[in-house]
Amino acid sequence: MLGLLLGVMLLPTVLILAFRFVPVPATPLMAIRAAQGYGWQHNWVPLGQMSPVLARAVVASEDNLFCAERLGFDEAALLGQVAAWWRGGRPRGASTITMQVAKNVFLWPGRDILRKLAEAALTPQIALAWPKQRVMEVYLNSVEFGPGIYGVEAASQHFFHRPASRLTPQQAARLAVVLPNPRHWSAADPGSTIAARAATILRRTEELGSRLACLGPAGEGR
Repeated sequence: MLGLLLGVMLLPTVLILAFRFVPVPATPLMAIRAAQGYGWQHNWVPLGQMSPVLARAVVASEDNLFCAERLGFDEAALLGQVAAWWRGGRPRGASTITMQVAKNVFLWPGRDILRKLAEAALTPQIALAWPKQRVMEVYLNSVEFGPGIYGVEAASQHFFHRPASRLTPQQAARLAVVLPNPRHWSAADPGSTIAARAATILRRTEELGSRLACLGPAGEGR
């Protein structure tokens, strides 16, 4: 029993080390959504086979400080949310891209305290074990872009009928914008509000400039 318990405790660390080098084949959310009848579209592609505008748009939309977060946390935002919770308020969330990787790859959806604690334990391990580009590569290959649609290659083919390597800046921004609510917002049919948000993301990407240096050269959308 002790050996079994130790194995269970060490399994996430072993997987973190393995996923530093090998693709993530599936996530708990993929299995849950498939059981709910949403299907399963997922095609892993290396970061170098994605249009570089996508990673930059995702940082501009989801986590402006991604390149500067040493342990995967936005400490100032996190402390602010803890203070809000302590005062009896409802935290609005301070989730970074690395925290979302911990949740998407290893944990279940939800807001319960156990999952939050597990996410907090896994996040610094990922941040220390993986370079930033690997964190982004796993994120973009695992995140949900629509009902049953996981990863940028499946999303690009589904919404725009082209590979992720040929996404335009506008298409990349629309994919980034739908991430907070992918089952209800569509990158293919964004509506005026989402389209306006995508335009804002494009401007913010330019403003971030050197703060996106960890992602590599900007490149050009095709």
